[in-house]
Amino acid sequence: MKTNTISPAFTTDKVAQTRDFYVKYFDARVTFDCGWYVNLEFGSDASTLQFMSPQQPEHQLSSAAGLIYNFAVEDVDAEYERLAKEGLVVVVPPEDHPWGDRGFAVRDPNGISLYLYSEREPVEEFKQYYK
Repeated sequence: MKTNTISPAFTTDKVAQTRDFYVKYFDARVTFDCGWYVNLEFGSDASTLQFMSPQQPEHQLSSAAGLIYNFAVEDVDAEYERLAKEGLVVVVPPEDHPWGDRGFAVRDPNGISLYLYSEREPVEEFKQYYK
């Protein structure tokens, strides 16, 4: 199979609130919004996330437990200052990681962990894992 793109769709009863959150804090561009389904585009590489309210019996509300969306940013410390000043609760403070990033985490209206990070030089122990 040749896949052209892949993107997650998260079922929620907070579609409008979620859309507004990502537009306000993450500069998301709304590329589709019919009220119960919204497509959000991020950054220059057209990364996307979708959020939808359940429309079929098999569509259950998603659980944010264990779900993390990673956002690579140019200056993680500047983003930390900006989002903290905006009043977002930081659930993981900024920290350096030996595998090669510095990051912190906040949560979206659904409880999804959002990990913002900037790449750093990994320590020698982790360099062997990069391909």
